[in-house]
Amino acid sequence: MIQTDKNKQTSGTSTLPICGLRPVMEAIEGDVQIDRVLLQNGLTGTLASELKSRIHDKGIPFQFVPIEKLNRLTKGNHQGVVALIAPIRYHSAIEMIPKLMEEKKAPLLLMLDHVTDVRNFGAIVRTAECTGVDAVVIPDHGSAQVGDDAVKTSSGALLRMPICREGNLKTVLNLAKQCGLQVVAATEKGATDYIDVDFRLPTLLIMGAEETGISPELLKLADTRAKLPLLGQIQSLNVSVAAGVFLYEVLRQRR
Repeated sequence: MIQTDKNKQTSGTSTLPICGLRPVMEAIEGDVQIDRVLLQNGLTGTLASELKSRIHDKGIPFQFVPIEKLNRLTKGNHQGVVALIAPIRYHSAIEMIPKLMEEKKAPLLLMLDHVTDVRNFGAIVRTAECTGVDAVVIPDHGSAQVGDDAVKTSSGALLRMPICREGNLKTVLNLAKQCGLQVVAATEKGATDYIDVDFRLPTLLIMGAEETGISPELLKLADTRAKLPLLGQIQSLNVSVAAGVFLYEVLRQRR
């Protein structure tokens, strides 16, 4: 049976971590929605090797951490492995985009390129839900954890908004373009003012990471690079604020 830490208090959408080698393997085989697996640094052994192989085969995000971090997560016998369960079920952008193009006149998708701050992530999803975004696309590695804190920050929007976790964001962008969506990159390096973009068209909007912005390989695939006017000396906005401005401009034009 899958074992969880019974000493940890939960409320709302909280989920208990799954601890131990075999329980985590059972969860993977049972298609439990796992946000990521934490492995103790230097973990070895036959079962550990088998678990790593299953994690790789399923494309589940993982990271190596000190044993102290695992001890803080659970009082149980974790055996060097803790799986964090996602409070949501992820969707496939590859499957969703063609369906949206068939069902809607002008779908709107939002891609978050390695936004790592949980509060920013939750705030963006909250705004996305309020402005009619059809789905939010995130990478399966290097993104904010979709856990209880993110759900709370989003005021529950994460439980309503389809979240697509993808291994290759370039593949998603190429498919979106093939299906007829314009790809708009929000960047201070853009040449087009955000109000001059025709957001009445089917659109996939990309927002970049807090520190580094949108990665160069994704910028190359954008049809338009759009910027917000900045009159002060600080030449960038918080990503959740910028996302709100862009999304409400989409809503303004479509109304």
